[in-house]
Amino acid sequence: MLSIHDEGPWPPCPTPFNLARHVLAASTARLPDKAALIILGAADGVWSYARLMAAVRGCGTGLLRLGLAPGDRVLMRLGNGVAFPVLYLGAMAAGLVPVPTSAALTGPEVTRMAGLVSPRLIVAGPGVALPDAPGVAVLEEAAVLEMAALPPCDWHMGDAARLGYVVFTSGTSGRAQAVGHAHRAVWARGMMHQGWEGLAEDDRLLHAGALNWTYTLGTGLMDPWTLGATALIPAPGLPVAALGEALRAQQATIFAAVPGVFRQMLRQGLPALPRLRHGLSAGEHLPVTLRAAWRAATGTDLHEALGMSECSTFLSGSPKRPAPEGALGFVQPGRRVAVLDEAGNPVARAEPGVLAVDRRDPGLMLGYLGDPAATAARMQGEWFITGDRVVMAADGAVSMLGRGDDLMNAGGFRVSPLEVEQAMAALPDLAEVAVCEVEVRPGVRVIGCAYVAAEAVAEARLQAHADGCLARWKQPRLWLRLDALPRSANNKLNRRALAALFAPTPAKAPKEGA
Repeated sequence: MLSIHDEGPWPPCPTPFNLARHVLAASTARLPDKAALIILGAADGVWSYARLMAAVRGCGTGLLRLGLAPGDRVLMRLGNGVAFPVLYLGAMAAGLVPVPTSAALTGPEVTRMAGLVSPRLIVAGPGVALPDAPGVAVLEEAAVLEMAALPPCDWHMGDAARLGYVVFTSGTSGRAQAVGHAHRAVWARGMMHQGWEGLAEDDRLLHAGALNWTYTLGTGLMDPWTLGATALIPAPGLPVAALGEALRAQQATIFAAVPGVFRQMLRQGLPALPRLRHGLSAGEHLPVTLRAAWRAATGTDLHEALGMSECSTFLSGSPKRPAPEGALGFVQPGRRVAVLDEAGNPVARAEPGVLAVDRRDPGLMLGYLGDPAATAARMQGEWFITGDRVVMAADGAVSMLGRGDDLMNAGGFRVSPLEVEQAMAALPDLAEVAVCEVEVRPGVRVIGCAYVAAEAVAEARLQAHADGCLARWKQPRLWLRLDALPRSANNKLNRRALAALFAPTPAKAPKEGA
């Protein structure tokens, strides 16, 4: 049996279509007074569907009155406030193209991004760095909410495949790419409502991420609103330590975060959460030990999803079909996915290969803006090549081996970092573990293991544990205690930065307390 899995065609996206209308119109008609959005810790943080709809369509009117025209791009430089989703949906309601970016970016970083998308307007929050973009108008964040009083704009209806919004890749392994998505991308998200999230109208979903991240925008806002559920988002500055009590007080039924947030919450202790049904994890691999610890502490499961800026999520466990122990999950209903060899052919089940998604998937990007060569490199025949190395079992369960560019080659053996991390994470002394390939001298590479712990662990103890659970060629040769692992603005592990911390260290000298 080949490693190709076709869950059957997803119904085609209707046309004409508008993403913002699809997200809000049906829920607002049914549930105008229901809380659509609650921003935890913010003044005036509760927004009903009717109020949110008025603000979104009023914003669309205001943007058009500024002289913008359908297709123009709006660079978003905002924090975690209600103006973010109002502008995001308001721009698309009017046929404009929003470009959300992280408020943590520096001026030079966002200047390069602005050069890729050529915005007609920049919307700026207080204290957020702006790009050097001569001639581009800047609108203050407060003006977005003032537009709520304006008459509602007409929905800009059109081809579901037209450009709807632009997001940027994380850029942890190189420069961020501008990813163009069609309006139909939100229609494709219907495949994950039950294929991953287990989401329904009566849910209250709390997402711990920043609003600029596609994981938060999609799972935290767009999906709940499409179904008429309530979205809960922390205000800027709300600490991770406060999330457990927020889950309890807000009677959240679903909690979405990255593995690092779940780990921190478990370390701090959690209150009883009788309303919580399950958690959703994405952004980086969910360790088996972390999933088990969450189950033990809360009595609920964590369901992991694999996705990317280019195609959202397409593999996942779910409440209806939890992932087997150690596996990531299954192909979502409506998706067509394969595991390919170097020639682009599906491999046999249980053989490793590169994960690929059907190019006809309605959630797949239109392409990288300004970089047709990079777009073409990802599109091979009928497939979009993700770069993730995986193995598909006979029952269709998919397990991660790591990113193609993350695989380590120490001593001539290709080793998955996830395998080594999972093995070392079983040592109780270590709160977090990450490994990477380190070049200790020209042509000589070894595996380095960084860990977070209250104090340095004796190298002999670390080595003894590795001896007991890893083949010799998979064992780390360098050890490094850190107060925290290096992560991106979206809390993803930054392996390039991690390797740099090892670089000055001679191969046989353990290092502590960096």
